[in-house]
Amino acid sequence: MTSVAPTNADLALGTPSASEPGNSPRKFNINLRESGIYIAFALIVVLFAILTGGDLLAPQNISNIIIQNSYILILAIGMILIIIAGHIDLSVGSVVAATGAFAAVMMVNWDVPWPIALLVTLVFGGLIGAWQGYWIAYFGIPAFIVTLAGMLLFRAVTLMILGNRGIGPFPDEVRTLTNGFTGGYLGNIGLGSLGGADLFSIIVGLLVVGAIFWSQWRTRAGRQKYLQVVEPFGMFIAKIVIAAVVVMAVIIQLARFRNLPWVLVLLAILVIGYSVVTNRAVFGRQIYAVGGNLQAATLSGVKVKGVVFWLFVNMGVLAAVAGIVFAGRLNQANPTAGNSFELDAIAAAFIGGAAVQGGVGKVVGAITGGLIMGVINNGMSLIGAPSEQVMLVKGAVLLAAVAFDVWSKRRAGASR
Repeated sequence: MTSVAPTNADLALGTPSASEPGNSPRKFNINLRESGIYIAFALIVVLFAILTGGDLLAPQNISNIIIQNSYILILAIGMILIIIAGHIDLSVGSVVAATGAFAAVMMVNWDVPWPIALLVTLVFGGLIGAWQGYWIAYFGIPAFIVTLAGMLLFRAVTLMILGNRGIGPFPDEVRTLTNGFTGGYLGNIGLGSLGGADLFSIIVGLLVVGAIFWSQWRTRAGRQKYLQVVEPFGMFIAKIVIAAVVVMAVIIQLARFRNLPWVLVLLAILVIGYSVVTNRAVFGRQIYAVGGNLQAATLSGVKVKGVVFWLFVNMGVLAAVAGIVFAGRLNQANPTAGNSFELDAIAAAFIGGAAVQGGVGKVVGAITGGLIMGVINNGMSLIGAPSEQVMLVKGAVLLAAVAFDVWSKRRAGASR
């Protein structure tokens, strides 16, 4: 059988020829732009595990990292979408404070049942996002200016709601959501030298591993169907095995402590939901189109103003979720809540692979970026590093992430 030479269209589109049935001719190929963040995360974890004598990976400490950074991770999900679309939101810290204060007043002072109070708080956050989204999308004011004004405005709203004092405590159900753990529904099983662990948590971990394999297998099969280049099968299996080992190691450690934190369950639902939206839904493709090439997106019929508006509504809702989680964890809403949260959320997005110019980024990457910041905070606290050193390291990591993004773009441009 004779091989078919690739046409000019094939070469222009990067489509493999018939003699290359969907597999890269290279045996080993790692896309540093996509995989570099995960490699860096693994190295940072190993480094602090060594420096702390293994305390970083202790069951209780892993649980603490998740709970203490949950609200930043929630904000990072919304922030990465806004940055992908080419915008920024500097107001999320103040919105966290305002929504947490609003929820506290309803539940503590007005005796509103907690389910209704939480629902109304989410609506309140959505209205805040709609307010900012209108000025950005339909009035044409840059997001930087609108959200900078929002940072001041909603901090003032927080002070007016609270009267410059803290309000608490929250109902037990809210505290359970933010600080509690799943129950040992199926009892414990023995793990040899590791001791006992919650069976239900381990089953959940196995289901997560299965979902990861199924999702990656479908993605690979879809690319092969359309004759796109895919990684070698051995590397594909190796990546799945590594992901499975990491997931199960974390789950087992959590199961050995007090089972799965409820905020981790909430985060998992959000990550899965938003990953599906960005990877599968039309709206997700429109977000990337708006950030990648605004003019082309407009000419393609994308309703750019509507996309941007709903992104900020979504950010307001997620900020309300983070506000409830943060206030519930402290068991009090206070005027200083949310200080610098916007900086941590933005840093998580950029460290997680978002491009400065927009059009690039993944929800999982933003979560990884947030965890990197959390591990740095936690690890340096365990070794007794002063706060100025923590800020120094976090700033250096953020600068390195953005510098890598700029360098990779220049390298890609030079190779064309």
